[in-house]
Amino acid sequence: MDLATLSAFKPAQYEEAADSYRATGDMARAAKDTVDNQICAGMRNRLRGEAAGAALQQLRELSKNFHYVQAECGIVSTALNGFAFDMALAKRKLDAALEDARAGGCGVNADGSVSYPTGRKLGDTELTEGGTVTGSTGGSPVPDALERQAASIHPNPHYGAALGYANRIAEALEEGGDADAKWAPRLRALTADDDPVVSARDWADAKSDTGGVRRAADTYLDTIAARPDNGTPEENAEWWKSLTQEQRADLLAVDPGAIGATNGLPSDIRDEANRMVLAETRAAYRLELDAIPKEPVKYALNPGYPAVLITPDWQEWREKHGDRKARLEGALKGMDAIQARFDSTGRKGLPEAYLLGFSGEGNGRVIIANGNPDTADHQAVYVPGTTSSLAGIGGDINRMVNVWRVAEDEADGGSVSTITWLGYDAPQSIVKDSPFSHYANDGAPAYNSFLDGLDASRSVASDAHRTAIGHSYGTTLIGSAARQGDLNVDDVILAGSPGVQVSKAEKMDVPIGHVWNQEADGDVVPDVGRYGHGGIDWDGPWTVPSDERFGANQMTTDTEGHSDYWKEDTESLLNQGLVVAGHGDEVTLQERRKAWERGR
Repeated sequence: MDLATLSAFKPAQYEEAADSYRATGDMARAAKDTVDNQICAGMRNRLRGEAAGAALQQLRELSKNFHYVQAECGIVSTALNGFAFDMALAKRKLDAALEDARAGGCGVNADGSVSYPTGRKLGDTELTEGGTVTGSTGGSPVPDALERQAASIHPNPHYGAALGYANRIAEALEEGGDADAKWAPRLRALTADDDPVVSARDWADAKSDTGGVRRAADTYLDTIAARPDNGTPEENAEWWKSLTQEQRADLLAVDPGAIGATNGLPSDIRDEANRMVLAETRAAYRLELDAIPKEPVKYALNPGYPAVLITPDWQEWREKHGDRKARLEGALKGMDAIQARFDSTGRKGLPEAYLLGFSGEGNGRVIIANGNPDTADHQAVYVPGTTSSLAGIGGDINRMVNVWRVAEDEADGGSVSTITWLGYDAPQSIVKDSPFSHYANDGAPAYNSFLDGLDASRSVASDAHRTAIGHSYGTTLIGSAARQGDLNVDDVILAGSPGVQVSKAEKMDVPIGHVWNQEADGDVVPDVGRYGHGGIDWDGPWTVPSDERFGANQMTTDTEGHSDYWKEDTESLLNQGLVVAGHGDEVTLQERRKAWERGR
């Protein structure tokens, strides 16, 4: 970096370019939302047929392009802001050194050296000619000490000051050069191929760009107020409100995973961040899966005997790749289910989906809402149970779609948001895992935090009516959440519960009469699970919500088995929808049904 270049550098030009890229990204996001939630949604609600299907497919591809443009523009904008910030630091140091040199009667040459005038020290009788000094960045104690000694004994009093100016100029030029060297490869890397198809490799490249820019921009990002350490949802919400639009955009561009996981932030922001994470994760998993060698032949005939044998090649492949392949395929299946929910917006009036949490790590995390919970009059937050994972999330998403349709019909014009919350490590084995409570106990604080976050992110003046819904082991987590803290809901629905760790409905942190239970014919889980998760007190040990002594409203349930509580066109589903819509007084209870049958 030379003096002329750093002197002429104008950070504002790069900041203006960053603003332009951010504006382009905002336009791409708006275009994507219009395609997804207005054009495609309207077509799904009104049109059918082969031509409509083909048009929707083309629009989905267009949406992918807009999404990729949004992501890349965000990264470029942050990179330009980071580069401008680093260069501005160096330029300010240079400008200050130049101004001080001029004020001290020295001249600065084109190569950064400093010329000092003739002068004499106090007590000397003769003038000492001026000269020129070239600075160094120093930093080592020995050379620095030698320089100070030389300045003190030099006969020209201007020598020491000139040397100081020259060193400051050299340090500023070095910092500018370091910034340029750091950012040049990062900015050159922010290019995309010129074909119109957004591929998995494109998203993998975007993820790499994001990581590179985040590391390079650390000094700039450190100037933005950090998220509260272990902050409450309310503290997180206040932090987000304190940031400028530019700061929010930069954090969203370079750290979408953290933003998407922060309770208390607006749902549209979390959705935007998590869709980035979803796209990048999906691409990475697809590329990894494609790189796994093809599965060799599993069986081969034994030439000497009429037998079929597993081949050694297959055994070796299975040990190296089998489990990972199955894991990747399952995760991609779950991500396809999330995309399918996005792609069903508008069908029979289904509202926009909001991805409020996503991770592919472990068994996966998925939090997805039907409708915007920040404005909804009624919210329901559903916790699935044993064996729940990213791979099987499609069924859990569809359950809350069914609840949304019924609750929306029963809400007297009010708006409804139903949320599938897989925000914990659910037990994966009925036999080996589900008898233990630590899965529920470990996940309960995250559930409570999410519920509190729904209050913190509220964007309308009215409070929402909120219902917790649990299935199977998910009810145990909800019970643990009530036992460990304040369960921030108005109603609780428990379906197929093996126990909720407390023995009375009154301990579920909701008003008396607002705990609702369903046990279908043929569902063995309540009786089998009571000895692991049932509440215990002297009135009755091993109590589950299906027991009369628990005190829950026993809703009429016309489905069978453990998994059909959300089957369409059933009384089981209707009763849940009535509770979610705030019409618990219209729910059909078992006692009422039996009394009605006796009176016939």
